[in-house]
Amino acid sequence: MQKTASAGYLMNHIARQFAILLNEGLSPLGVSPAQFPILLTLWEKDGLSQHDLVAIADLKQATIANTLARMERDGLIVRTAHPTDARSRAIWLTDKAKALQEKATAIAQAINQTALSVLTDDEQVAFIEMMNKVVAQQKVMMREKR
Repeated sequence: MQKTASAGYLMNHIARQFAILLNEGLSPLGVSPAQFPILLTLWEKDGLSQHDLVAIADLKQATIANTLARMERDGLIVRTAHPTDARSRAIWLTDKAKALQEKATAIAQAINQTALSVLTDDEQVAFIEMMNKVVAQQKVMMREKR
């Protein structure tokens, strides 16, 4: 099979390229591509627990823990006692992180827009719908493996 006919290869290649472009765009803001999904989640709903972030961002516990430690070190988040779970801590965005939302999301949107500009509007909609279907199917496959 040619790699250009492999969905897995192509999706991985697109993701790596996007991460490179995102890193170039976000690095002047002091944000890494690994931090971006967590920021997106907290910009939508601040004060989540680490467990909540693992579930929502669909990342491994260790990955989230390491990324949160770097974000705390970089002054992007603070952790406080969780209001309803004594074993957990709530993760809150700092003013510094909140101030980055508009610029950071604009950078990511511009990358998306430029990358997808080779497709018609209908193709873009279909492409996003198809990727969401694949993501949903792979979640099912991963649950079945457990």
